[in-house]
Amino acid sequence: MDYKVTLDTIWVIVASMLVFFMNLGFAMVESGFNRSKNTVNILSKNFIVFAVSTLGFLILGWGLMFGDGNAFIGLQGWFFLHGLDNSPAIGENYQGVYSALSWASVPLLAKFFFQLVFCGTAATIVSGAVAERIKYLSFILFSFIMTIFIYPITGHWIWGGGWLQKLGMLDFAGSTVVHSVGGWAALAGIIVLGPRFGKYGNNGKITPIPGHNLSIATIGTFVLWFGWFGFNPGSTMAADFKAISHIIVTTNTAAATATLAATVTSWIILGKPDLGMTLNGCLAGLVAITAGCAYVSIFSSLIIGLISGFLVVLSVIGFDRLKLDDPVGALSVHLINGIFGTLAVGLFAQDNIGGVSSPNGLFFGGGIKLFLAQLTGMLTVGAYVFLLSLVVWLVLKVTLGIRVSLQEEIQGLDIGEHGNYAYPEFLIRKNY
Repeated sequence: MDYKVTLDTIWVIVASMLVFFMNLGFAMVESGFNRSKNTVNILSKNFIVFAVSTLGFLILGWGLMFGDGNAFIGLQGWFFLHGLDNSPAIGENYQGVYSALSWASVPLLAKFFFQLVFCGTAATIVSGAVAERIKYLSFILFSFIMTIFIYPITGHWIWGGGWLQKLGMLDFAGSTVVHSVGGWAALAGIIVLGPRFGKYGNNGKITPIPGHNLSIATIGTFVLWFGWFGFNPGSTMAADFKAISHIIVTTNTAAATATLAATVTSWIILGKPDLGMTLNGCLAGLVAITAGCAYVSIFSSLIIGLISGFLVVLSVIGFDRLKLDDPVGALSVHLINGIFGTLAVGLFAQDNIGGVSSPNGLFFGGGIKLFLAQLTGMLTVGAYVFLLSLVVWLVLKVTLGIRVSLQEEIQGLDIGEHGNYAYPEFLIRKNY
C-alpha cells in the first residue's frame, strides 16, 4: 500500500468536505443579511446552486478547465460523465488527459471533487449580490452557464496550464479563480438588475435595508471561517505537513486582523462598531489571503488582513454611493478583496516561506515581474468574466426576464417564487 497516496487522498477528501460545508455558511450569511420575506428564496438558491454546479462542471466545465488543450481552453476530457465508470481502464484513460493536475498523486475522482466544490463556491457568490429581486429560474440558468463556460475558461488560464499560468501568475487557492470571478459575474448581474425597490431615493438618499437575522449571519460567518481551513490548506492536494501548517496560520491571521480592522474602521466612520461590517471584514481577510496563503509570511498575512478589513468597509460605502445595490456586500468581500489579494502576491511573496516554491514579490527583492503578471491576470480575467456575464444577463433579461414584478418584490419572493414562508408563525400571529 502507498501510504503517501492514502494520506494525500484522505486529506484532499476531508478538505473537500470542509469546502462543501461552506455552502451552509453562504446560505446562512445571505439569508441573515436579507429580509425575512425572502428567506426561502435565498436558502433555495444556495441549496440548488451546488446541484447545478455539479451537473455543469461534470458535463463540460471540468474538461474545459483542466483538460489538455491550448493556452486558452481545455480540449480533452470533456463530458467527464463517461469517466465515472468503475472500470479501471476508463479511469486510467481519463487520468492521462488532465496533465495540469498530474503533480497531485491523489486519484482522479478526488481531484475532480475538490475542484467541483471550488466551482460551486464561485457560483454561489452571485446569489447574495442579486438577492431579493432575481427570478429563480433566471438565476439557475445563469449559474449553469457560469459553471460551464465562464468559471472553467479563466480557471484553465491560471490553473489548467493556460497562458496566465505560463506567464507566471500565482493564485494558490483562488482569490481570482474563485472569488473575483464570482464578484465580476455578480457585478454584471447587479448592473442589469438594478437596485431593490426603495433602496435609493431620487434625491440621492440611501435607505438602509437591514437584514432580518444577524444571529444566523454570524453563525454562517463562523462556518465560512471554519470551511476556509479546508479551502486554502486543501489546495496543497497533498498531506504536506509543513505547507498545511503554514497556510492554516496565514489564513487565520489574515481573517483575525481583517475582522479587527473592519470593526475599528466602521467604528470611526459610522460611529458604532457595526456587526455586519465585522462579519464581512473577516470574510474579506479570508478572500484576500487566499491567493498568497502559501507564498507569504505570517507577518505579511497580518498586513494583508489589516488592509482588506479597511478596504471592505470603504468598498461597501462606495458601492452604495454608486447605487450598486449589493444586499450582502459580496462585491466588497469577493471582488474588491479578490483583486487586492491577487495583487498582494506580487508584493509580499517570498520563495519557500511555507515550503512552497515561488518567485519573490516586489517587497522582497523580486522586482516588478510577478506583480505585473498578477496585474495582467486580474485585468484579463475581469474583462472576460464581466463582459461575458453581462451578455448572459442581458440575453436572459430580453428572453425570460430576470427581475420579479414590483408587487412580488414588495410582497417577498418566498410566496411569489416558492409559495411558502420561512416563518409562517409570523403570519398566524398577524391574523389574530
